[in-house]
Parts: sequence; C-alpha cells; structure tokens
Amino acid sequence: MTVIKINAITVAAEMGGELARRFAARAGAVDGQDGFEGFELLEPTDGRDVWLVVTRWRDEESFEAWKNSESFAHGHRGTEGSGGPGGAHGGGGAHGGGDAPPPVSMSAELWSYKISGGSTGG
Repeated sequence: MTVIKINAITVAAEMGGELARRFAARAGAVDGQDGFEGFELLEPTDGRDVWLVVTRWRDEESFEAWKNSESFAHGHRGTEGSGGPGGAHGGGGAHGGGDAPPPVSMSAELWSYKISGGSTGG
C-alpha cells in the first residue's frame, strides 16, 4: 500500500528560488532507494508561503529505512525535522563539504497519508 509523506515547508518569498535550486541540485538522489515511488516539489501560486514536498513510498518501512540511511543523513546535514528529499530546510546535500548552507525555511511539518481513493484520469 503506497504511503504519502508531505513535508510542508514555510519559506519566505525571497527564499523560494533557493529552495527550488537546492532540490534541483539533488534531483534523483533518492531515486534508487528501495520502496521510493517518486516525489514532487510543489511551489505555491496563490500567495501562500508554504511549499510542499510530496513523496510516495511503497510502505512505511521503506520510508523509515530511507530516513535511517546514510543517503538521507548526507542530504540533510545541517537540517532538523526533515522528512522528504532535500530536507525540511532545503537540505545541505548540494554541497559536498562539511559546512551546510543555512536553512531556507522558517518552519516545516511532516504529514503522513495513505491513498484511500482517486482516479487515474484516463
């Protein structure tokens, strides 16, 4: 059963571009993780300051295994409370050194869902 993890990241308007840049720099970093089914970075278009990182996982165990992996730790150095690719604070994974860039977010929450209905659009 697919589980959905949504990282709701509050970002000042002037930092949105930096958040997107950091995600682009790490594009594909989680693709090989067992149980990972995909993700989207959603930029608000209605004046909100909350960006969403929507990830899909085969099951809760796959998500937890990724959170406990070295790959996750590498991509989230210098962040706290992270729950999706790129981290709650934009992640430091774009930099290979020990000094992570400063966070781009003001706050973040991790939401968890399962799919209970929908349509394929076909």
